[in-house]
Amino acid sequence: MLERPETPPEETDLVMMRRALLAAEEAAARGEVPVGAVVARGERVLAVAANGREATGDPTAHAELLAIREAARALGGWRLSGCTLYATLEPCPMCAGAAHAARLDRLVFATPDPKAGYAGTLHDTPADQRLNHTLAVRAGVLEEEAAELLKTFFKNRRKKSRATPQRPHPAG
Repeated sequence: MLERPETPPEETDLVMMRRALLAAEEAAARGEVPVGAVVARGERVLAVAANGREATGDPTAHAELLAIREAARALGGWRLSGCTLYATLEPCPMCAGAAHAARLDRLVFATPDPKAGYAGTLHDTPADQRLNHTLAVRAGVLEEEAAELLKTFFKNRRKKSRATPQRPHPAG
């Protein structure tokens, strides 16, 4: 079960999540699912990324993975100890696994993902004691803003798909 700390988020968490939300908004403007991510060490931003699956055709081009890759390049190595990953949506199994593999210290996310969340909703990879590394998780930072962005994006996408006439499949 996903738990939320009762203490208010630190100012740094709010600042970083706002930056991740900006990236998510940019993704939405490009037709990507609006998810943004930031990797920071303290107050120093190492990487900012947004979903890029549609533009790249790459199923692994999730915001979290792109941000982790960029942060590793910025630091010159794959170990991101001392770093925090901020994501506007709870990471999926792939992204939660990447956060674990990168040895991040913390994961902060805005809104849970009831269909693919692997940081406390469907599974809790960051806290799984069977793994060789665990990371602290904080959920719910700017949750309402992130949830509204996703809700609006998918509502508009459904409207658009209903308005666009469907062409018959060439094989059928």
